[in-house]
Amino acid sequence: MQLNLTVNQQSDVPKYQQLVNAVNNAIANSILSKGDALPSVNKVCKEFNLSKDTVFKSYQILKEQKVIDSVPTKGYFVANANKKVLLVLDTFKAYKEVLYHSFVKNLSKEIKVDVQFHHYNIKNFKNIINNSLGNYYKYVVMNFDHKEVSKTIEVIPNENLLLIDWNIHTKKEKNYIFQDFGTSFYNALTLHSGAISKYKKVSFIYPTFTYHPIETVTFCEQFCTENNIPFEVTENIEEFEIEKATLYISVSDRMLGEFLKQCKIKNLEPGKDVGILSYNETPMKQFIYKGISVISTDFEQMGKKAAGFVNGNASIQQYISTNIILRNSI
Repeated sequence: MQLNLTVNQQSDVPKYQQLVNAVNNAIANSILSKGDALPSVNKVCKEFNLSKDTVFKSYQILKEQKVIDSVPTKGYFVANANKKVLLVLDTFKAYKEVLYHSFVKNLSKEIKVDVQFHHYNIKNFKNIINNSLGNYYKYVVMNFDHKEVSKTIEVIPNENLLLIDWNIHTKKEKNYIFQDFGTSFYNALTLHSGAISKYKKVSFIYPTFTYHPIETVTFCEQFCTENNIPFEVTENIEEFEIEKATLYISVSDRMLGEFLKQCKIKNLEPGKDVGILSYNETPMKQFIYKGISVISTDFEQMGKKAAGFVNGNASIQQYISTNIILRNSI
């Protein structure tokens, strides 16, 4: 068996980790299978000009990962040929659960998934990526708005990395499956302008704690301007008070709860006296208060497409459209 290893002396990746990566990549690409013998420590040292300490450390890490094992006098062999993929999400909300289950359901049986969450914290994000290098066949990463994200993911080869959800700090050569927070959002509003225009005003609830892309606010304002609908942005949730004949667009499920609470207190009927359009579909929104209208990308489709990237070797660059599902709340 030939290890595809070129030791890069200038790389920030230590030599032992480069060897770990080479073994994991050989397994991921079916060059190595369960039960196959690995080259001896002496052979690896000679062939790649590595010290014994470096090779021993690499093999020890692989043993701790349960990728390889050893038998005295017989050497090292592949103990587990399952391919592993790392899924990095921002937070685990209800609509992310839809994405996750679709992703896992559509993966090949020999592929196992580890999930981690960065919570929009760049320190957490960098630790997740740096500590995972060489441990996974492919990486599916949910992007977020921080200037160090792009540099952090550069250590992952393009063919092994898929960015999902948000097109920010990426490059044209990357693989991606994104939702469109701009034009597709605007088109969805336009398609249902009749239902929206029955309200005297549109209020976009965009609280200061949200990480939702601001471009949706910009495109919503453009839609309202073109349709002569008064528009406002509500950021201060402490002073949030619903008004009759107003349609609210909310990117926060917390604020959806506050909206419904105030409807009950003020005896206002959603869909008649006041309207709500909630961002991101979840399994429960169709059952809440006779049905909550949503504007959402198809997270099930996003998970399925992401699984397709992991299962195969083809590159992908695709946007998943955003659509409105009308229910009784408008």
